[in-house]
Amino acid sequence: MFTGIVEEIGRVTSAQPGNLVITASKALHGMEVGGSIAVNGVCLTVTNFDSNSFSVDIMPETLGRTNLGLLRAGDEVNLERPLTPGKQLGGHLVQGHIDNTGRVTSVTWDGEAMLIGFEAPLEAMRYVVKKGFIAVDGVSLTIVDYDTSSFLVSIVEYTRKHTTLGSKQVGDLVNLEVDVIAKYVERLSQAQRPGITIDFLQEHGFLVG
Repeated sequence: MFTGIVEEIGRVTSAQPGNLVITASKALHGMEVGGSIAVNGVCLTVTNFDSNSFSVDIMPETLGRTNLGLLRAGDEVNLERPLTPGKQLGGHLVQGHIDNTGRVTSVTWDGEAMLIGFEAPLEAMRYVVKKGFIAVDGVSLTIVDYDTSSFLVSIVEYTRKHTTLGSKQVGDLVNLEVDVIAKYVERLSQAQRPGITIDFLQEHGFLVG
């Protein structure tokens, strides 16, 4: 489990079929072989590491579902270590399980804020709501606006400088993970079991009325 708060930008030093080697510094602290790390929002297992870099293996399904297969040596990636007890949840709960990929459709500015528009498939858009959460390449973001096939986010200066979002261009492919709580609410609201209703969810704190 992750928070969507990127800890550092790593750099790919080797991109082989099914394997990446990435240089890092902060993300290496406490790292263990067999442990998890989020790379562009994808939860991966560390297979090896040293004082400067780590390696991860990538399954064919993950390569087909995410943008990791497009990475080449020299590319930058967002890195986050898994959530630990006592760590502040500054973003939202992110599993590292990518739902879909989206594509950058616009990059504009509103004063100091960078506005990025993303096109997304209907499977992802069904969970998109204004002021709701979504993880883009592992970055926890708040949705500013949306329509039937796209959504808009606002990127503050800190996020631009400390994640790869600040260098995104129109046409770039990104990893999307929708808010898992929205999935649970949908599943529970559709269940036919007695007692699982919208009123029940509100009463027990799952929804805010």
